[in-house]
Amino acid sequence: MQKASRLKRELQMLSTEPPPGITCWQTEERIDDLRAQIVGGTGTPYEGGLFSLEINVPDRYPFEPPKMRFLTPIYHPNIDNSGRICHDALKLPPKGAWRPSLNISTVLTSIQLLMTEPNPDDPLMADISSEFKYNKQLFTEKARKWTQEHAIQKNMGVLKGNKDNTPDSKASSRKREAFEVYQEAVEPPKKTCV
Repeated sequence: MQKASRLKRELQMLSTEPPPGITCWQTEERIDDLRAQIVGGTGTPYEGGLFSLEINVPDRYPFEPPKMRFLTPIYHPNIDNSGRICHDALKLPPKGAWRPSLNISTVLTSIQLLMTEPNPDDPLMADISSEFKYNKQLFTEKARKWTQEHAIQKNMGVLKGNKDNTPDSKASSRKREAFEVYQEAVEPPKKTCV
């Protein structure tokens, strides 16, 4: 009962006052099965990308942290190939920092911050961590390439009306408009020769 009422409050807060660059909604009728999207931060290799996450809320929530993973492939030292995230807020003490006072919004915000500032000293992907530490230019190039290949293409899939990935038609419309503006900036309209 506590889980359901708390989740309803959190989802209401996420829909009325979402953190900048983050959206979150429930799938189908199950309140404990959520989806979220994080916009890649400006000035990062993830800029322009829209990254989808899956959130499973355990029965003992808020006494246990939600289980989150990226559905969109991302090149990051703290996120593995299956989307698992190495972050203290997703683990119980003594190894983690989850507390019942945290909520889904704060965890999503901290994951967004982790995307901006990776933690190479606590990696999930040792090779990417090493690259981040000792060859940042190569890391940045690869991360940008992955963003272009995976996060921006996923963007187009969401925009073409994939209702499983969008919380509502207004959000879809906003994403479509944002993507069209982005596309115009990246690829100016082609002129036809007469």
